[in-house]
Amino acid sequence: MNAKVDLKKALPSYQAKYEVFGLVEVPELKYLMIDGHGDPNTSAEYAHALQALYPVAYKLKFMSKRELGRDYVVMPLEGLWWAQDMSAFTAHRDKSQWDWTMMIMLPEWIDRTMFETIHEQLEKKEPPAALGKVRFEAFGEGLCVQTLHIGAYDDEAQTLHRMHHQFIPEQGFEMTGKHHEIYLSDPRRVAPAKLRTILRQPVRSSVG
Repeated sequence: MNAKVDLKKALPSYQAKYEVFGLVEVPELKYLMIDGHGDPNTSAEYAHALQALYPVAYKLKFMSKRELGRDYVVMPLEGLWWAQDMSAFTAHRDKSQWDWTMMIMLPEWIDRTMFETIHEQLEKKEPPAALGKVRFEAFGEGLCVQTLHIGAYDDEAQTLHRMHHQFIPEQGFEMTGKHHEIYLSDPRRVAPAKLRTILRQPVRSSVG
């Protein structure tokens, strides 16, 4: 049996410094993903998404340990966030307008066959309401700017403004992909003022 792997400690893309904007190259990685829309605090769709993601993630972990002898720490919840008018996300925080993809990253040795096996096992019992929406997908972001935010999620706006409207253009970049958050803290167990969240934005050179 190999030692338990904690990829958030091993991968540079899961490291960030508080209020420091850094550049990181994010390779293509494997994820469990589920899409939805609406306020994550009140939306039944959001609650159902998490209720479907976590059972799949943990059953894959146990399968890996049992059948492959490879144990690992289940990775933190992540989210891609966007809206038709992005000010609804970054400035006005109008959560009813938000679209999202919630994700959990998987080790590279977890494959689609394992995912499909776990999906079938869950279907035979009492499947989560949104199980059919969970997908297995490779996703890469390339060059990104990211920082560590400490505090409530609703206090991100000022940091995002500095990232989007100061650091990124000043460094000769423009935004490309979707706003990405990695939730290093469990909001059920950690006070809002102490929540640790990586804020990430894919970029490309604006020159040429």
